[in-house]
Amino acid sequence: MSAPDPITVDLSTVWFAAGYALRAHNTFGFDVRARLACRIDSEADLIEAVRDPRAAGLPMLVLGGGSNVVLTRDYDGLVLLMALHGRRVVREDADAWYVEAAAGESWHEFVSWTLEAGMPGLENLALIPGTVGAAPIQNIGAYGLEIADRCASVRAIETATGAVTEFDAEDCAFGYRDSFFKREGRNRYVITSVTFRLPKAWQPNAGYADLSRALAERGADGAPDARAIYDAVVAVRRAKLPDPLLIGNAGSFFKNPVIDAPQFDALFAREPQIVSYRQADGRVKLAAGWLIDQCGWKGRALRAAAVHDRQALVLVNRGGATGADILELAQAIQRDVAARFGVALEQEPVSL
Repeated sequence: MSAPDPITVDLSTVWFAAGYALRAHNTFGFDVRARLACRIDSEADLIEAVRDPRAAGLPMLVLGGGSNVVLTRDYDGLVLLMALHGRRVVREDADAWYVEAAAGESWHEFVSWTLEAGMPGLENLALIPGTVGAAPIQNIGAYGLEIADRCASVRAIETATGAVTEFDAEDCAFGYRDSFFKREGRNRYVITSVTFRLPKAWQPNAGYADLSRALAERGADGAPDARAIYDAVVAVRRAKLPDPLLIGNAGSFFKNPVIDAPQFDALFAREPQIVSYRQADGRVKLAAGWLIDQCGWKGRALRAAAVHDRQALVLVNRGGATGADILELAQAIQRDVAARFGVALEQEPVSL
């Protein structure tokens, strides 16, 4: 990792709001408030905000689209509302384009922009909710592709010092829905931009069954181009996943569990229909949605918190649910899956 030049701060631009409503800043639509909230339009704004005396001693929470958080109560701290925008081609060489996007950019809109600009490579990740800044934290992934496969570097600010640091892909320590920023770097660094490496020798990634079926229905299963894959991904996600603007949700609520081969062999002997995917290291990834469905949870509700009726991996707020309601439902699902399959489900969103 490397340290770029320091940022000059104008101590007059950041606004603070006390008791700020966060309902529009989390995709579950929970009606909670922040003790303080601050809109971040630039790196200088961010540095000023964390240095402001009003924020002294307070915990800090970064919110972009709020698509990966379960807010169970009012937040007694400072919420940084990331509104940094901008996207550009930093450089290109014979092998790839290097494209930078600011943390507050809509992830899906950024994916669409790269494709329209003739730079494929992110199409499998279309329609994932949230912002660019959140993408590397969770190492978002879908249909055989992860951020780790395309990330060149991440630019972030250390809140304690205001220092700006460039992390290369190795520094990010990506894992399955995991990264340095979700673990050691959590509450220490705030991501301000991400640079992606999009290879010019593009190859289609269409091995997942749902995606292959969608391509076949469109007559594009032979040699699909990036636009065909993008359109198929969007169609599959819209058919299976609810729109957060219509019903509150955070997308996939649980990670697909990965178990070792002996455990899988024993499980397969009892459950031969289990949906699974062999991994390169010999372990086996299980489809969490299938496990939940087999336990009879698809479409069931606990008060206003419910499991989506088309995708058991998604928990929804039918209206009036609290974060505590969602977590109570999640825990009931986890208990049932563990009891039947001996498999522990881990939730993806962060609970606060």
